[in-house]
Amino acid sequence: MTPASLNSVQRWSILGGAAIMLSLAMGMRQSFGLFQPHMVRDIGVTTADFSLAMAIQNIVWGITQPFVGVMADRYGFRWVTLAGVVIYAAGLGLMITASSALHLVLGSGICIGLALSCTASSVAMSVASRAVTPARRSVTMGMVSALGSLGLVLASPMAQTLISTAGWQVALIGFLGLVCVMIPAALGAGQVDRMEAAPSHHLDQSLAEVLRSAFGHSGYVVMALAFFVCGLQLVFITTHLPTYLADCGMDPSVGAAALAAIGFFNVLGSYLFGWLGGRYPKQYLLGGVYVLRSLVVAAYFLVPPTPATTIVFGAAMGALWLGVVPLVNGLVVELFGIRFMTTLVGIAFFSHQVGSFLGAWGGGLIYDTLGSYDAAWKAAVLIGLIAGFAQMLMNVRPPVGTRSMAPLPQPTA
Repeated sequence: MTPASLNSVQRWSILGGAAIMLSLAMGMRQSFGLFQPHMVRDIGVTTADFSLAMAIQNIVWGITQPFVGVMADRYGFRWVTLAGVVIYAAGLGLMITASSALHLVLGSGICIGLALSCTASSVAMSVASRAVTPARRSVTMGMVSALGSLGLVLASPMAQTLISTAGWQVALIGFLGLVCVMIPAALGAGQVDRMEAAPSHHLDQSLAEVLRSAFGHSGYVVMALAFFVCGLQLVFITTHLPTYLADCGMDPSVGAAALAAIGFFNVLGSYLFGWLGGRYPKQYLLGGVYVLRSLVVAAYFLVPPTPATTIVFGAAMGALWLGVVPLVNGLVVELFGIRFMTTLVGIAFFSHQVGSFLGAWGGGLIYDTLGSYDAAWKAAVLIGLIAGFAQMLMNVRPPVGTRSMAPLPQPTA
């Protein structure tokens, strides 16, 4: 079976399954910051303990993503995604019954970190890229990423409502209901396993050869290092924005509304950058996202926060949120082909998750040590600007001497 031979039902079953799985996995995960004040109070842990659990989640996700990618590339996506759904449920169960920092680390840290490797962006983008022709690949990844953003629009208000009316444990039970919806989604996305390997200009290379080529390619290395900043900025915001707003005297509903605004505008931004990535150089778009994010954070930090500016901040950040996903995946395909895409994106994603670790845990440490998030906001702006300009200058030429076919055409401005 090839992408061209799929009928509409088969194609939308695969793409819809990938989008729903990504949407719910990320929507729940990005809403965990809403639970922080309540779990800190009821379990008796500190803000730094909660931040450490979120940081471990991100580093486990990053460490395991390349290995999950190898398994998916070699053995198929269905069992990988189904295993991820089961592990996600186990992690939520441990959070519901948590009575110490250790339980929090095991549940929200280790279990959900591993589950995200199997169900979130890297796997979903690889599924989407295999179900369409090369000409439609960038816009399709943008579309799946956009639809995958709707989970935050659902999960964040749902969590805040249940927390306010019935308690945080009931809100997590509600999340278990969303996990049940991920099961048929994973089965739908897993139909991509029946697809034939797409022609690739690296089809004759082994995994070891592609890895050596990637680690020796300056553009890939720069892209992976810049991805570090993406993780740091986004996870710092989702983990610590609710606490920051509480310190500013705002109602908890403002934080939930800001996260929902991020999710809604992420739908528009993800599709837009996927569409643009098929027409303009991806490295410039990607670097531009990092720079614009930093400017938005700086603008928000320079004025006293209000409910209105917070919602605007969420909307602006949402437009720049997951637009990086189709761009990074598209650059990997242009450089190295699609055969080992999940593995190579997974390796770059490890850098992203190191940044996520520091964004979650470092933000908590700064807050506990200095009593405010001021230093953390400033650091997020500075490194974002550095990463953005470095990304724009990356080498986008495929490795010399490794192609068995002509390289894929590159978009031009």
